[in-house]
Amino acid sequence: MGMRRALVDLAPLRSSRAFRRLWAGQTLSGFGGQMTVVAVMFQVWQSTHSTTWTGAVALAQAVPLIVLGLFAGAVVDRVDRRTFYVAMTAGQAASSVVLAVQAFVGGVPVVGVVLLVAVQSCFVAGGGPAAKTFVPALLPPEHLAAGLALRRISFQGALLAGPALAGLVLGWLGVGACYAIDAVSFAGTLYGACQLPSITVPGAAAARSGLRGVRDGVDFLVRTPLVRGALLTDLATTVLSMPISLFPLINAERFGDDPRTLGLFLSAIAVGGLVASLFSGTFTRLPRPGLVVLGGSATWGLALTLFGLAPGRWWGLACLVLAGAADTVSVVSRSTVVQTHTPHELLGRVGAAEQIVGQAGPDLGNLRGGVVADATSGVTALVSGGVLCVVAVVLVGAATPKLWRGTGGAANADASGGTGESGGSDRPDGSAAASLPGGSDGSGAPGGRGDPGGVTAQR
Repeated sequence: MGMRRALVDLAPLRSSRAFRRLWAGQTLSGFGGQMTVVAVMFQVWQSTHSTTWTGAVALAQAVPLIVLGLFAGAVVDRVDRRTFYVAMTAGQAASSVVLAVQAFVGGVPVVGVVLLVAVQSCFVAGGGPAAKTFVPALLPPEHLAAGLALRRISFQGALLAGPALAGLVLGWLGVGACYAIDAVSFAGTLYGACQLPSITVPGAAAARSGLRGVRDGVDFLVRTPLVRGALLTDLATTVLSMPISLFPLINAERFGDDPRTLGLFLSAIAVGGLVASLFSGTFTRLPRPGLVVLGGSATWGLALTLFGLAPGRWWGLACLVLAGAADTVSVVSRSTVVQTHTPHELLGRVGAAEQIVGQAGPDLGNLRGGVVADATSGVTALVSGGVLCVVAVVLVGAATPKLWRGTGGAANADASGGTGESGGSDRPDGSAAASLPGGSDGSGAPGGRGDPGGVTAQR
């Protein structure tokens, strides 16, 4: 494979003006989002010096996503997805404005800050499933994986630079400035979203709402082996081998408790993810993304096992770089499988399920690692988790042969006659996507900002 084909595929940015504007806006907002993550943790810690309260921040972010996600996905599948996404993004921006005001005014109790985080997360719970429907609507099937890889690059870039920028702003202007910058950064996402064509699935009004609509989405997941297998692989991987909570203990047990080494752990994972994103052409062009999901997830588990056994810090960091690269490969390929084989009229609900897996899996995985480490040691928890991850991936692959064989037609291609008409690639503004074919059809992490997910900041 030549170098040109190995590098990230920029065809989605060239072929769809709508995708290009949305991607640029979400990239800008991603930097602001990472600044708010740091600012909230800093403000809560400065107010309480309590790890219980800093943990409450993570809980405030996770609970709305898990509780409201599937219901929000059902709404997304019944309304104009662009309008709904704009409303949810405006709600997030307003929450950042309120956070900035309380920081500048001062005197707000810490519980108020945590509640504001929970309110903003409610808007993310709605915006995430909507955002996951845009890439398959704006791009033809052959550009879907490349579009997801581009979103991954913007996320990894924000993850690397956003916290560093937040540290500088915190030291110079304070937490209020971080929140204010985040609020302003939403202008990019709002501009890109407002320029999208109307994205309404024909017959959406007939889709069932509430619990019945949620059940329809769950039924689809249960009876669709490719999508179910991809999500189960991700869930098993994160629940069994999430290492973040173990890093301080591993650093103390293996690397002399050096804070400089601890600080490099997450950076190493992010560097691996960014490198994999830049060279995403090596895997986004492969014909069997399900097999890539299994391979990437197994490599993640193997890399963490080797990290736990590494003889020195540099070998350990190299293993984490490999783990970060494997994570990006598996996340992009997983989203490709999910979005390619999900009908358009169910993308909101399935995207919500993907968002919940990306949030709950890492949280449960960090809890599992902490419990096992308390009973044994950090190295035992890490190595056992890595081995269990590999075993789980093999079992899911064995139980879901369609996932690695690559059989089964794509729902989106089938519904549109396999022509990619829903992508609208023949029109520079992407407006052909405004009329989605009937009966046809994001990754990660909380995706209200277009975050494709990842181990480093939830998947």
